[in-house]
Amino acid sequence: SIMSAQERQQAQPSLPTSTTSSEASELDAANKYETVVPHWFYCKVMDSRERWIPFSTQDSERLEEAHSSGRDKEDLIVPTSGGRYDVHLKKRQRVAVYWEEEVSEVRRCTWFYKGDKDNKYVPYLETFSEELEEAYMIAVTLDEWKKKLESPSREIIILHNPKLMVHYHPVATSDDWGSTPMEQGRPRTVKRGVENIAAEIPNGEPLQIDHLVFVVHGIGPACDIRFRSIVQCVNDFRNVSLNMLQAHFKKAQEQQQIGRVEFLPVNWHSSLHSTGVDVDLERITLPSINRLRHFINDTILDVFFYNSSTYCQTIVDTVASEMNRLYQLFLQRNPDFKGGVSIAGHSLGSLILFDLLTNQKAAPEDEEHSKEVHSLTTSSNGGVEQVKEILKTLELSEYCDVFEKEKMDKQALFLCTEKDLKEMGIPLGPRMKILHYISSKREMQVSQRLSHETNPNLPLSQVSANYPQLIYKPTIFFAFGSPIGMFLTVRGVKRINPNYSLPTCKGFFNIFHPFDPVAYRIEPMIVPDVEFEPMLLPHHKGRKRMHLELKEGLTRMSVDLKNNLLGSLRVAWQSFTRAPLPAVEAAATDTEAEAETSVEKQAETKPETPEPVKEEASHINVGMLNGGHRIDYVLQEKPIESFNEYLFALQGHLCYWESEDTVLLVLKEIYQTQGITLDQPLPGSQ
Repeated sequence: SIMSAQERQQAQPSLPTSTTSSEASELDAANKYETVVPHWFYCKVMDSRERWIPFSTQDSERLEEAHSSGRDKEDLIVPTSGGRYDVHLKKRQRVAVYWEEEVSEVRRCTWFYKGDKDNKYVPYLETFSEELEEAYMIAVTLDEWKKKLESPSREIIILHNPKLMVHYHPVATSDDWGSTPMEQGRPRTVKRGVENIAAEIPNGEPLQIDHLVFVVHGIGPACDIRFRSIVQCVNDFRNVSLNMLQAHFKKAQEQQQIGRVEFLPVNWHSSLHSTGVDVDLERITLPSINRLRHFINDTILDVFFYNSSTYCQTIVDTVASEMNRLYQLFLQRNPDFKGGVSIAGHSLGSLILFDLLTNQKAAPEDEEHSKEVHSLTTSSNGGVEQVKEILKTLELSEYCDVFEKEKMDKQALFLCTEKDLKEMGIPLGPRMKILHYISSKREMQVSQRLSHETNPNLPLSQVSANYPQLIYKPTIFFAFGSPIGMFLTVRGVKRINPNYSLPTCKGFFNIFHPFDPVAYRIEPMIVPDVEFEPMLLPHHKGRKRMHLELKEGLTRMSVDLKNNLLGSLRVAWQSFTRAPLPAVEAAATDTEAEAETSVEKQAETKPETPEPVKEEASHINVGMLNGGHRIDYVLQEKPIESFNEYLFALQGHLCYWESEDTVLLVLKEIYQTQGITLDQPLPGSQ
């Protein structure tokens, strides 16, 4: 189309020549050279790609301070990321403290160029950045631009002016041997200073640690639907917790009553799987429906692993020794730490912890337990008579006097070791008979260990393992997506004694997603005669209960879904297969967000319908396993998840790491033990 003279005149101001005056003023301002402010980055390999990630502002300042002191010629170590990583300044390396991880390269960054593949900025080497800075300083001071530099990899960088600096990739000529770098290829942007590259610099973490939580994973190296490791999943959990603290504990933070909770992963997978069991499983797994079979290998096979005497002892030893090692290392690095310790387990990890906790020995100063134990261990004639009956059954009546002399009742007999019997003068043959009787009786009684008729302090656990002791008393035990209830039932436990509590841990929460195929309830085992719902976890944004509203909302939505079935299937499938963004970014799909918004709107406009009596059961007495408080907590499913329960079963088992509702319950319960409460109590919470 031909432009009129008037149009051409109007278009004229947008030409570059007309902007020279504003550019000139910018150049004048730029003539005053100011030193570039460096920021420290570390390199992480993700999906076989290098990504440069900035340290938090406080970490970067600490590293810069150490660097400026001139002491980086020594092997100076600077703790970063809340003390979980050490930076070895001289070697420019970032090393994980509590777990094994590949060492990352660290760089003091001032100049960056735009990368090829993902448009992320990549920092230049420190030495070359210094050359660029020197050239830039001369160009600004003398106002002489069009500076041309050659990088160590023979690439050309041209400083046209302070706002335009480009980097050319060398494109080899036909003579590959004698090629010289040319200003060819697609030019890439060059930026000076971290403030010009829109890097997301983390805020950093409060220095004060109030509480420590160890997190134990289920079997298999992958912990979530993106097949990430326990370290990455716990990182997410920790990040969500920092956000939840800012959102829900603002008053306590402002009054400096609280700092943060530290979450540390406990990895036992590597020591178990160094036995080559993964390779053996891979060899016999059928190639069809690959992902489902691998999911089964990683979850349902938990049952077989943990029930195998070969692996059970290895697992409990590794978990206990790793938690003890991490605790001691944490105290060494945080000598002023005065807070408590809690433990959390996902899937099989929760069962391992439950078995460990039921087998801890209560300290004598623990009054309640010592009273109970005393009342149970006091010898009585009845107990001695029972021992006589046992000896008679074993045709060892001639040793009755020896046992009577030692005031040996039935419970004391069951605590006897071979060494004890030997010291009592019992010969080898009878010793073997008695020990065999004790071990066989233990196995027979496993179905009653937590039952109503027997001692509330006897643990229920695997009988074949020797359980190590933890060097601390956990404050609370959190189980996520846990099969504890199923395992206890399979072991023959019909009922848990309401008076039973874990010997060294007073708190126990069983948290699950409604569609988690691996999760089971605990409360019906304590109160089998009453039918009642688990506690509904309140939404972290304080939304009203969603289950009833969801059903109504989905009934309304179903008309639209039927009208566009293919479209809705596609939405559901995308929601299932997409890599979910971290909860920190709180990004939901548009459809999901719309569905949630519509449900919330309906909830606001419609008066809440009265709920059936059986659901509101917070007053039910569920025994002492959680100090008299409720144990089972169910997460609220998202509207899109209700569309197909089976489609979301896999995600249901692996959703806890980024669930704000789960994290908030954990923080709420931990801080409640210190007398600190949420800014606003959430509706539906206890």
